[in-house]
Amino acid sequence: MRAHALVLALLLVSCRKAATDEARTPTGFPQAARAVAKVVSGSWSNEPDRDRKGEAEAVMHAADVRPGMTVADIGAGEGYYTIRLAARVGPKGRVLAEDIVPLFHDRLADRVYRDGLDNVSVKLGKPVDPGLPEGSFDRIFMVHMYHEIQQPYEFLWNLRPSLAPGGMVVVVDADRPTQEHGTPSSLLDCEFRQVGYTLVKRKPMPQAGGYLALYKAEGPRPDPRSMHACKS
Repeated sequence: MRAHALVLALLLVSCRKAATDEARTPTGFPQAARAVAKVVSGSWSNEPDRDRKGEAEAVMHAADVRPGMTVADIGAGEGYYTIRLAARVGPKGRVLAEDIVPLFHDRLADRVYRDGLDNVSVKLGKPVDPGLPEGSFDRIFMVHMYHEIQQPYEFLWNLRPSLAPGGMVVVVDADRPTQEHGTPSSLLDCEFRQVGYTLVKRKPMPQAGGYLALYKAEGPRPDPRSMHACKS
């Protein structure tokens, strides 16, 4: 009986290890334990309606975006925030707009060129690594796109070094399940916390159809193997 119990115990440990291994990416990060929404559009809503609601102004004010800052717009799509951030930071500031969809990237690059926005650069990103220059950004915006990130832990881990001292990540999303193109605020906090970010502020943002959350990175980046996938 003891031998039988020992065999069962060893099998249980083996199964648990296999389950853990299966839940990780080839690079050792946890797989997202929640649905990942598909990219369906380069715009969350039409721009005139968003401006009538004062969306961008409210978000930029809550994120304390000031002239001269360097900011990134991740998942920029058609550039609603890119254009308005460029005006906010002014000629002495910089905006880097990035998207992983070539069509959205090309359309935004054309728009930036047509509008003569000399303080804006447009970059084609990668799903798990934005590839941003280190120590450069005062604010990194992710507006209504976080639920589309396929490997959130690896993405946030690769994003961290690009923050300047005192820099913060700005997330705007709807407080609903990820399969419904939103991110529950508790899930967002958990996923950021696994990668060593601390919540600075959360604020309802009805103008943007949800909430705004600000995060700062603290301490060294954690070992991917020490992270655990958060469940909705």
